[in-house]
Amino acid sequence: MATMHDVARLARVSVSTVSYVLTGARPISQATRDKVRAAMAELDYQPHAMARGLASRRSRILGLLLPIDDRGLGATETAFVTGAAAAASTAGYHLLLSPVDADDLDGLRRLASQSMLDGALLMEVQLDDDRVAVLREAGVPLVLIGRTGDTTDLSYVDIDFDRTVRDAVAHLVGLGHRRIVYVNHSAATIAEGYGPALRTRDAFAAAMAEHGIEPLMIPAEDSAAGGRAALATAFDRAPDLTAVLAMNERAVFGILGGLARRGLTVPDDVSVVSMVTSPQVAELATPALTAMTSPGSALGRIAVEALLRHLELDSAPIHQELLPCTLEVRGSSGPPGRPTPDTTGEADAADPEASGATSKNTARRRAATRRRA
Repeated sequence: MATMHDVARLARVSVSTVSYVLTGARPISQATRDKVRAAMAELDYQPHAMARGLASRRSRILGLLLPIDDRGLGATETAFVTGAAAAASTAGYHLLLSPVDADDLDGLRRLASQSMLDGALLMEVQLDDDRVAVLREAGVPLVLIGRTGDTTDLSYVDIDFDRTVRDAVAHLVGLGHRRIVYVNHSAATIAEGYGPALRTRDAFAAAMAEHGIEPLMIPAEDSAAGGRAALATAFDRAPDLTAVLAMNERAVFGILGGLARRGLTVPDDVSVVSMVTSPQVAELATPALTAMTSPGSALGRIAVEALLRHLELDSAPIHQELLPCTLEVRGSSGPPGRPTPDTTGEADAADPEASGATSKNTARRRAATRRRA
């Protein structure tokens, strides 16, 4: 393994010059820096990370603070992590994933006080998030992947939930759906002030109002069983529903299973659109899910880049950016398989064959209702 002395010998500089190039402790001319870096590349020299940290007073470690429960990380959540990790590695930093619970402020204080982290990325952000104050008090630079209610002087990147929900609703309404149910995260998550759950709830109500349609939101536990329970509640409250828009990735598979158990097909009887979903997850379903594809990898990368600017510049500007999810139409969405309340007569009069097909779908639904009873 090459040493610092080997690099100095090949570059024809002193060992201390090599050290200064690595740590930035003293200014070195660009020509000399180029010679040293060329020698490092030729020898495949790997500097000792801890030694660099001691010399530069930096650990070159960024903390990704992501509360994780027993369910672990799904593919969509993992995209945020991999995007951040790749950006950190490119800049010569390491990314430390810390699963400190959002309510464990003492644990966060201990982590922040150890001078281990040069900066922190905060995920699963609530509208009123006490972790922000803890990190600021400890002097740890931070960037949010998500948003608090008050974002004054805070750098963040987040999903543009208003546009994402509006595009999803427009897709279903454009197909002819008028009875759309929104399945959100759990009631407890909403009560705790989880930003995405609250923002999408409000955005759904606004988007439906723009189309003159009554909104119906159902909370669901983040599990397949939670999805099945939410679907049962949805049918109790809206027996004529023709489409489900789901923000809850784990629950959506329970929704699909629940529809199948009722003898209903997707999308012939009910369309399903999943929001903030990765292509990997969307392709797991049968049929593959029409989804608002999450920009998780890009958000992770942008967050790291913003954090590094705060570390490297004394007065880096606050960075605030929203990215919408992108609609990707697959097999789970299509026109209503039966007439919606305001088009029944028009469908029967205009197209007898379509009316016949509609009657078959309606008969299947009634049969499914009898089986449930």
